[in-house]
Amino acid sequence: QVRLVESGGGLVQAGGSLRLSCAASGRTFSSSTMGWFRQAPGKEREFVAAVRQSGVITSYADSVKGRFTISRDNAKNTVYLQMNSLKAEDTAVYYCVAGWVRDLRGPYDYWGQGTQVTVSS
Repeated sequence: QVRLVESGGGLVQAGGSLRLSCAASGRTFSSSTMGWFRQAPGKEREFVAAVRQSGVITSYADSVKGRFTISRDNAKNTVYLQMNSLKAEDTAVYYCVAGWVRDLRGPYDYWGQGTQVTVSS
């Protein structure tokens, strides 16, 4: 059974940092693209960032460029999202994704259950 389990969410003040982790199990994802989406209350789910299996090719939403960094550890089947200079508008449930996709923005086959990130202003 394939599972993506996110961790690292929580409550942080504006300007602070958080690091999200996503551990994959049930399949080897070292050759897949992995990434993050988020969904804020009352809004549609949106792409945040993704990284190819090499760890070199990445893509970011314009809203997070320069503040968020995605990385991965293929030996651990894990992807990370370092979030700096957080803003109130970053408040959302963050979902880990994985799949063998042509477009880094999806669509993805595998989704985690999400982790809440709340930024207080």
